[in-house]
Amino acid sequence: MERTKESKTRELIRRFSDNKAAVFGLIIICIVLIMAIFADLIAPNNPNPSPPELYKSHKPGFWSAAGVEGMPLGADALGRCILSRIVYGSRVSLMAAVVAVGIAMVLGITIGVVSGYFGGWIDTIFMRIVDIMFAFPALLLAISIVAVIGRGLDKAMIAIGIVYAPQMARIIRSSVLYIKEMEYIEAQTVIGSSHLRIIMHHVIPNSMAPVIVFGTLMMASAILDCAALGFLGLGAQPPTPEWGTILAKSYQYIVARAWWAATFPGLAILFTVLGFNLVGDGLRDALDPRLKT
Repeated sequence: MERTKESKTRELIRRFSDNKAAVFGLIIICIVLIMAIFADLIAPNNPNPSPPELYKSHKPGFWSAAGVEGMPLGADALGRCILSRIVYGSRVSLMAAVVAVGIAMVLGITIGVVSGYFGGWIDTIFMRIVDIMFAFPALLLAISIVAVIGRGLDKAMIAIGIVYAPQMARIIRSSVLYIKEMEYIEAQTVIGSSHLRIIMHHVIPNSMAPVIVFGTLMMASAILDCAALGFLGLGAQPPTPEWGTILAKSYQYIVARAWWAATFPGLAILFTVLGFNLVGDGLRDALDPRLKT
């Protein structure tokens, strides 16, 4: 049994490593993770100097002779190092995405497993609630939830988690509907295993492959939506160095000859989202080669 599991793991790694795009995405994610973990060592400056160093306002970076030493990507309107704020922002944005996806997984897996396993009126009620939530655009629904519970990064994470839960519920419910008809599930029922034991030891473990793939793709969407809420002033609040908040305070300077203030935070969001999407696609192809296009 152990050799079989080991061989399957090796085969999974081999399939994933053969996908060059997925490996490239994994490299991007690793770089962002290193930035987030070692932000205190990597960032060349304090992301929120006090008082603001206004004499450095909108100074360019390494590409100009007028740049400030120690600020490779230039300074923003308050003289803060853009590179340092991007590095510390990776920690905030990743944490927000992980928490939001974690909330979505807990709610979605619970709803999807209960709905798919027990069926009947329970399935009908849960799925109608899910259908109602699907009727609203995800970002609009997140904005509505934040408007009710209040603004702030913690509230934004809760709102995004709630909005993503129906998607996760649909994904795992479809797997549960298939798995519960398998012979080994019937055998467990015949020998008297409780519903809780069957769900915890057989249904959920065998439903995790699509959850892992979708969870990885959901990380990309969560980073985007956290940035969007921050951009709208509903997520992280200044002076927190969150990528969306940085963009909100910098985009207007693009036409004021300070293009770097918004360009580099935008690129950070772009490449991070790209990385998670590429890894998600690679995991999908590795876990089920039949889906490979």
